[in-house]
Amino acid sequence: MIPGKIYTPELILQIAWRRKWWILIPALLIAGGVAGWTRKLPDMYRSDTLIMVVPQRVPEEYVRSTVTQSISDRLQSITQQILSRTRLERIIEDLNLYPDLRKTQIMEDIVEGMRGDIEIQVVRGDSFRVGFHSRDPRTAMRVSERLASLFIDESLRDREVLAEGTNQFLEAQLEEARRQLVDNEKKVEEYRRRHEGQLPTQLEANMQGLHNTEMQIQTLIDSMNRDRDRHLVLERALADLTAAEATPAPVAPVAPGQTVLTAAQQLAAARSELQSLELRLKPEHPDVVRARKHVAELQQAADNEALAQPVSSENAPVQSAEAIRRNRIDEVKAELANLDKQIADKQQKEQQLRSNLGNYQQRIEATPTRESELADLTRDYGTLQSAYQSLLAKKQDSQLAANLERRQIGEQFRILDAAHLPARPYSPNRPRFYGIGLAAGLGFGLALAGLLEYMDRSMRTESDVRAALKVVVLATVPLIEAPRKTSLAFKAAIATAAAGTVAAIGAVVWYLR
Repeated sequence: MIPGKIYTPELILQIAWRRKWWILIPALLIAGGVAGWTRKLPDMYRSDTLIMVVPQRVPEEYVRSTVTQSISDRLQSITQQILSRTRLERIIEDLNLYPDLRKTQIMEDIVEGMRGDIEIQVVRGDSFRVGFHSRDPRTAMRVSERLASLFIDESLRDREVLAEGTNQFLEAQLEEARRQLVDNEKKVEEYRRRHEGQLPTQLEANMQGLHNTEMQIQTLIDSMNRDRDRHLVLERALADLTAAEATPAPVAPVAPGQTVLTAAQQLAAARSELQSLELRLKPEHPDVVRARKHVAELQQAADNEALAQPVSSENAPVQSAEAIRRNRIDEVKAELANLDKQIADKQQKEQQLRSNLGNYQQRIEATPTRESELADLTRDYGTLQSAYQSLLAKKQDSQLAANLERRQIGEQFRILDAAHLPARPYSPNRPRFYGIGLAAGLGFGLALAGLLEYMDRSMRTESDVRAALKVVVLATVPLIEAPRKTSLAFKAAIATAAAGTVAAIGAVVWYLR
């Protein structure tokens, strides 16, 4: 190459024409070598099966499937299972694949090669293709059919196993939740039984019982007060009877036409009035106190009147008065003993009522604590019951989904396009290889021509002289070569081009192998 030389398109075309044999011969040789190599490549056939994902035939509003994986995820999982060494080795043995390789290679290498011959491609969101490459078209079809059936069977088995596994898991969880719920129910029942009477639901009954007990105690106290008052009156009467002498009682004057009431009659009327007042008024009311005092006075007068009654015989008054007095003393003592017994019984009943009152108060005071403890237990019970109901609903849905998969009416893989017997090979693409070989040959020839031009320092034109020598050209003489020299140069060029082409073809063949 001459320094400073400018290469125009016209000059480049002249160079290409001058070195046309260096370009054409390598191009033809390389293209021919690639064509020959391509012709020796074995024909490869491919058979595909189009599989479509058919949704479940029962609407999901009624039965929701337990398989929630996307098609791509499930397809990837099933592909890993089918492309396992065990599955592929069984297919190789059943269909007698790779008989020549099985004689020279180990099974692991053959299985790895078979994985490369299998092609799985998702076409749309609801379909995918399963293909196999083989030198024999019938083998390609048979393997494609076998792989498609494996995908369908594996999908059904995986869905059924997943549904059954989900169902069994939920059943175990449901049984555990049921056990916890029963245990909590037993705890609540035991707590209610242990703290009977102190529960929040019994607070109103305890308050009512407390109020009733207080009223009973107050009524009993009032009754004992009346008994004690009566006891005092009787004690005073007994003392009077014991100390009294048998003297006649003075008789009050009576007006003409007036009815005279005896002391006993007045006593009966006073007692009736006292009872009426006690029903309406409190024991400490002044009217009640006054009536009691009046009854006591009339009782004393009645006792004296009874002692002053006359008899018919002379000795009878003394004996009758003494007998009446003693009888009266006995009656008073008997009534006092009866009152003592009544007061003792009422005191015992009061103690019992006060004990009941303490129990009611203790229950009422313990109710807030029991309410808090019971709230914790019932809160746990509510949580467990909600979890149990949720698991029960899920278990029922899972059971329906498992039945759906068992009856094979759930989501399924269905062959939409069965594997066919390929009529022509899909590989190698010989026209493409021919074009690549020709392009490679032309590229090699152009590169060789460029290399020769780079190494050539001869001056062929006036512009070459001016560019190289920087002088004015006075005249140019055309090149006149002898025929023998031209022939030798041509032969040398052809030999050089052929040698370079052969070397290039050899390198390409070695690389491709």
